[in-house]
Amino acid sequence: MPIMEIVFYLFSAVLVASALCVVTVGNPVHAALFLVLSFFSAACIWMLLQAEFLAIVLVLVYVGAVMVLFLFVVMMLDVGPSRAASRIGAYLPVGLLVALAMGLQLFMVIWTRGLESQVMPEPRPEGYSHTSEIGRLLYTDYLYAFEIAAVILLVAIIAAISLTHRRRPGTRHQDPGRQVQVRREERVRLVKMSSDGEER
Repeated sequence: MPIMEIVFYLFSAVLVASALCVVTVGNPVHAALFLVLSFFSAACIWMLLQAEFLAIVLVLVYVGAVMVLFLFVVMMLDVGPSRAASRIGAYLPVGLLVALAMGLQLFMVIWTRGLESQVMPEPRPEGYSHTSEIGRLLYTDYLYAFEIAAVILLVAIIAAISLTHRRRPGTRHQDPGRQVQVRREERVRLVKMSSDGEER
């Protein structure tokens, strides 16, 4: 079996295992870290396929921006299993494990592509652009799938906003309708004070 297939199957196994951990672990922060590992594994597979643009976009956009947003949402919704587990030391082993796996994957990609005897895909002609090719495929062959993904993302945004604005027991909320109906006599009491500070 060629080394390219071995590395591909290894990255695919890490991707599938980390994706399963995303939906099975009980801690939302651990799930977010495993999701980072899933994105990084997919980026390494795209690098093996010489799709460097997709790989770097996946790392920069999803790992660098979307995951930060996910962590903000997790912290804002307070969906953690317990407040005691919010210490940074509790997440250090999982974070080190994810960082180690990402480093090993990146090393294997660089090492595999450096082998001269390995049969690599044919290079693209001069002037080939990944960006224009992706745009052409998205808006022609995969237009319906692209629009369905956009609708799913819109539903996810609405669900996140609804979860954020839900009413929790024990919290106080303002009611503008009741505020505008309040009369002065219900909120203000005039008190006459003497010069020595005693109430008359």
